[in-house]
Amino acid sequence: MHLSASLLQRQKQRMVLSPQAIEAIRLLRLTHTELHQLVQQALEKNPVLKPDPFDDDSPLPGVDQRSSQSRSEIGESPIGGPSGGRGQWKSQRSSGNDRPAVEEFTAHTETLHDHVARQVALTPFTPQERLIAGQLAAHLEDTGYLQVNLFDLARRLNVRQADVERVIGILQQFDPPGIFARTLSECLEIQLRQQDRFDPAMAALVANLEMLARGDFQGLKQRCGVDEEDLLDMRNEIRALDPKPGDRFQSGTPETIVPDVWVMPSSEGGWRVELDPATLPKVLINQTYVAEISQLTKQNPEGKAFLDHCQEKGNWLISSLKQRAKTILKVATEIVRQQDAFFTHGAAHLRPLCLKNVADEIGMHQSTVSRVASNRYMLTPRGVFELKYFFAAPIASCEGGDAHSAKAVRHRIKAIIAEESLDKVHSDEDIVAQLKETGIDVARRTVTKYREAMNIPSSIRRRRDKRLSAAAIKRSD
Repeated sequence: MHLSASLLQRQKQRMVLSPQAIEAIRLLRLTHTELHQLVQQALEKNPVLKPDPFDDDSPLPGVDQRSSQSRSEIGESPIGGPSGGRGQWKSQRSSGNDRPAVEEFTAHTETLHDHVARQVALTPFTPQERLIAGQLAAHLEDTGYLQVNLFDLARRLNVRQADVERVIGILQQFDPPGIFARTLSECLEIQLRQQDRFDPAMAALVANLEMLARGDFQGLKQRCGVDEEDLLDMRNEIRALDPKPGDRFQSGTPETIVPDVWVMPSSEGGWRVELDPATLPKVLINQTYVAEISQLTKQNPEGKAFLDHCQEKGNWLISSLKQRAKTILKVATEIVRQQDAFFTHGAAHLRPLCLKNVADEIGMHQSTVSRVASNRYMLTPRGVFELKYFFAAPIASCEGGDAHSAKAVRHRIKAIIAEESLDKVHSDEDIVAQLKETGIDVARRTVTKYREAMNIPSSIRRRRDKRLSAAAIKRSD
């Protein structure tokens, strides 16, 4: 083999971002809280900056408050016609201001204990069982596990421990699956039993979770009496279970969401999209200070260089804040334009939408649209939504027409189930058939996946819950 050294010249193209571009991207990712903190730090470090003296109606940082750049009037566009029939604002703000009050759309977030209490109320317990159930629910941890000494509880309630155990068995059938378990193994067993998957092999696997954790597959194959392929399938089933079923509920006061964008019916028809001025930090160059210091630094090169540097950084920050606001507004406006049917008719009319659709329409990169859509919220007459909510994957149409969005299909599934009666509880196959009647072509496994993602139990459990509820109502009468 002959080795030799040579000198070659190659030409490559690559994108190199300037420090300013990198900082602008970082600025776009920030939430309004993080942005306010950044601006406050800039005000403390840069002597030529000052807070904007205008009130909260100033639409953009560094822009005169009379400017209309903070809003996008969408009246004669395809976004929609007159706003008749839509939800009306009941603003709690000052007279003459039609902007919505966020508090009107703040919904109570159901906690795990709220969810359990509602199910206890609908279960036909005897008075003694209801007393025991209430005490057990009081000892339920936010993770969904039950931590209580059953002997002590039975003695305190003057009941038999067997009675407490029996009530626990009833509570363990509640939603979410796995609740009221006392150990991880019991939590997984409950979920597997509800799925009719707790056979002897799976029971052996659940009883030896420590072997599964350390990867002792050889030992587990012997304990469970299965081959490697079956064991891997069983392991995947275990991984799909929820080890902390209560975590899907918020245990405390929900975090307040401050919308970045408002969408309101326009008096001229269609929709008006505005940025919330309260979420936009406003800074200006203190020209009086700059003029005074400039006189003092005429004969001081170092002082003049420092002042120029501060002005350059200040102007860049003001420009970046303004550009950030314009970018958010541009993306939000295009989302409203493309999802007009949602704002007019509701979630069932969400159309398929991807980042590229919006990016192409407004002449931006997909990554920019993605940054804007993350952790940013829109207040609408239908509630508060994260911008990401409006991006939905397509589901094929039976007749080959326009596709349906996955979110719209989930909404339709939820509506079908909500209309069920005790005499007619729909299986997933029934739901598939009903969806096809409305032009939605979807597989049964997809319906099952969407139903489970919305925490809606199977038709068997829904039928049982309806019977229990009907029995409870009958007894109360």
